[in-house]
Amino acid sequence: MSQVVVLARSFSRGSNEPRELLSQAGLEVVFKKNPEPEKEGKVAELIGDAEAVIVGVDRIGEVVFSRCSNLRVVSKHGVGVDNIDLEAAKRHGVVVANAPGTNSQSVADMAFLLILACARGLPILLEQVKNKVWSSPFLGVELEDKVLGIVGLGRIGKEVGKRGQGFGMKVIYYDPVVEDKEFASVSLEDLFKSADFVSLHAPLTKDTEKMVGEKLLSLMKEEAFLINTARGELVDEEALYRFLQEKRIKGAALDVLTFEPPFESPLLSLPNVIVTPHVSAHTKEANIKMGRIAALNVIRVLQGEEPLYRVV
Repeated sequence: MSQVVVLARSFSRGSNEPRELLSQAGLEVVFKKNPEPEKEGKVAELIGDAEAVIVGVDRIGEVVFSRCSNLRVVSKHGVGVDNIDLEAAKRHGVVVANAPGTNSQSVADMAFLLILACARGLPILLEQVKNKVWSSPFLGVELEDKVLGIVGLGRIGKEVGKRGQGFGMKVIYYDPVVEDKEFASVSLEDLFKSADFVSLHAPLTKDTEKMVGEKLLSLMKEEAFLINTARGELVDEEALYRFLQEKRIKGAALDVLTFEPPFESPLLSLPNVIVTPHVSAHTKEANIKMGRIAALNVIRVLQGEEPLYRVV
């Protein structure tokens, strides 16, 4: 019986269906907790002799592929595969598959929730009430006629744009690959100059790592907000801290950070920063869809078929 090791913490949390799919296919399903997802040696130890692994943020690279000789498929319980060394997977003949589109609505909802929270200063108001202060220290802003700048117009970026249009916002976007007639395409620099809210939805690559740094932040309006529900590594967090501390931009809302949990990050000390614990995709609906596809990708590869969504 082929064994599937599940390292993704939220796999099958919303429903038993994904787990049952694996069992019904005659696979032995073993859930293992990984307290050190960044350490490949630990990941390799947990995978052991298994033929398949379902991962979340766990680091998969040369160490894993060289030590886990039975491994045939790495199935990402999610979309982004920047934690998986694709070239190493190719060299070792291991299939990598993911689950695109499964969390688009959930992440877009979260991004827009953070936009609204920034606009009205919601965390500060909640804290005021808890401290028995029945007033607001500031005026919020309306979203109508504000400019929403979207960096990366994939599935999630488009959904965020639609939500912005629903609130009467002017939606602009930057994407070097995607062309879309529904929204206005601008350069990256013009987007940061014009937007009242900048929402990041770009993939993490060598070109996009720390793309939002001193140069782009210096272009933003003093009343503008930065929203990140994509990847923490897209932002130079040291530069962001300086700009927020000096009030050169109004605020930021971050569901993702470079190091998580970010309890030592100075960003947590700032009153104009909202930080949530990487939960943009954490809805029941997204979890079920993601788990189903992650499971089917494994089943199909182990049965000698193509996965639903092959990366390499």
